[in-house]
Amino acid sequence: MNNKTQKIFFAGNIKFLRERKKMSQEALAVKLGLTRAKLAAIEAGNTKSPQPADYLNFSEFFKISIDTLLKIDLSKLGELKIRELETGNDVYIRGGNLRVLAISVDKSNNENIEYVPVKAKAGYMAGYNDPEFIAGLPKYSIPNLPSQGTFRIFPSVGDSMLPVPEGSDIIAQYVADWTGLKANTPCIVILKGQQDFVFKMVTVNTDGTLLLKSLNPEYQPYFVDVSDVMEIWRFYAYTSREFPESPTEMGVVLKAIKALEEKIRDIQK
Repeated sequence: MNNKTQKIFFAGNIKFLRERKKMSQEALAVKLGLTRAKLAAIEAGNTKSPQPADYLNFSEFFKISIDTLLKIDLSKLGELKIRELETGNDVYIRGGNLRVLAISVDKSNNENIEYVPVKAKAGYMAGYNDPEFIAGLPKYSIPNLPSQGTFRIFPSVGDSMLPVPEGSDIIAQYVADWTGLKANTPCIVILKGQQDFVFKMVTVNTDGTLLLKSLNPEYQPYFVDVSDVMEIWRFYAYTSREFPESPTEMGVVLKAIKALEEKIRDIQK
């Protein structure tokens, strides 16, 4: 029998999360329907057995699973990881808020590659985790894809990612752990409250934000909070009906000027 005592971090985590939200004990107690004295006792570890309803209320308010509140020292995690926990990417199950990827399979139990047509974009925002909605999307078989991972096809709209042509079909792989993305990784990003997807170069910052940047310099980069992100799909390949144009004389000149500017900056450094 293993007699090792499991360390419990609940008291310290509640205090840490309250202070992270810049809330007083009195303000949090009012939100949770507790007395300030009881909350102070919980934070001090003087209440050894809080009621089950208390665990549930703290978990719901802070949007973090009960197991994580008990077993993980949240003060040792970075801000980005905590925001990831809040959005559902928790190491422990947190009810209906857990980020779950809905998929469909063929008769051989192999994952399908679903295509999200333009007309289905708005519906995808509401049905992205609904197995019936996903099963109703068009399905394709694409050769030479890696055997591991889940892939989906998204149509690109706009010219923000030129030279990838507008109207291309982006084949992308689902990213479960956003913190593993390298800086400037091309991705399809599904954002809350939008009727479209964005195809951008993604950089995950330690402050809980994502920098989204276009390849087309006419579009300014911008930041989004991780809590506003529903899904991220890493670019794998694209198909297009446009034949690539040969470099123009002006394009060659501009490329040479850019290379010269970079050399001058290197010399100045």
